[in-house]
Amino acid sequence: MRINRIDHVSINVNDLSGAKAFFLDLGLEVQAEWELDGEQLDRIVGLNDVKTSCVGLGMPDGEVWIELVKFYSPSDESNILQPFANTLGIRHICFNVEDIEAIVAKLKKKGTEIFSEIQQYEESYKLCYVRGPEGIILELAEKIG
Repeated sequence: MRINRIDHVSINVNDLSGAKAFFLDLGLEVQAEWELDGEQLDRIVGLNDVKTSCVGLGMPDGEVWIELVKFYSPSDESNILQPFANTLGIRHICFNVEDIEAIVAKLKKKGTEIFSEIQQYEESYKLCYVRGPEGIILELAEKIG
């Protein structure tokens, strides 16, 4: 028995088109789009009367997807939580990037919340945390050398 790979990370969002645009702007590409509903989906996710729209986003040469999911029903009526980087649970997705300065400048120009200025970690990485749409936390990491 073994795990072969991470297949995808799923993120539930209210504004599917806004979240999709954010990740496309970062350089991801749409790999697939689909809608799901029905009794089988209800059983899989453990909810009743499920209807969703989904967008699978990834890098052209990568295997791992980010799957954005909009639940039309049942909807989550609670407010979007704005967690901090130290909030318990799954908290952020890290992207290995080129030219972190240009990416952060582009995100700032669009009004994206930046947790801190770009920091250099030892002689290995430049790092920065940002908050995307609906509270999604991303870590940007550029390898040095």
